[in-house]
Amino acid sequence: MTDLTAVKAAARKAAFARRKDAHSEARSALGVAHLISVLNDHKGKAMAGYMPIRTEINPLPAMAAMAAWSTIGVPYITGEGQSLKFANWRPDSDMVDGPFGAQVPAELEFITPEVVVVPLVAFDRKGGRLGYGGGFYDRTLEGLRAERPTLAIGYAYSAQEAEGLPLEPTDQPLDAIVTEEGIIWF
Repeated sequence: MTDLTAVKAAARKAAFARRKDAHSEARSALGVAHLISVLNDHKGKAMAGYMPIRTEINPLPAMAAMAAWSTIGVPYITGEGQSLKFANWRPDSDMVDGPFGAQVPAELEFITPEVVVVPLVAFDRKGGRLGYGGGFYDRTLEGLRAERPTLAIGYAYSAQEAEGLPLEPTDQPLDAIVTEEGIIWF
């Protein structure tokens, strides 16, 4: 284990504890209004959200609201070390268990989003994001951004903010972070 690996593991452990303490339906509902206000500026563009797991803040109400104007995708993991694909999702989609425990649509039709709502473990005030450690979103955002401008919006509880995140050059920056307390643009 490298020193950076150990530092990242410690940062994730602390962030998971803060997220667990902050997790509540009421806080999640407050975040939805802020997320919708950001997404409203991108109506008609293909968007991606995520199916929340464990104590992640829930983006589903915002995704459902945007589905009236935009195609919405959810992440589909094709394999370790690979970029994510995004499966077309609607509020009434039949869902099944996908890789890594997240739900995916039973019928897979893939889209390419221009706006990606990104789950995370921790974030900082510079647009830095600490994820789960698989690099899925970093590889995916790098690939999407190589093709066209892609907006990456981190979605988290404010308690997930941290200073001095152990970031690497391959870590893709966020363009904004949305929490139950508001919106931070970078």
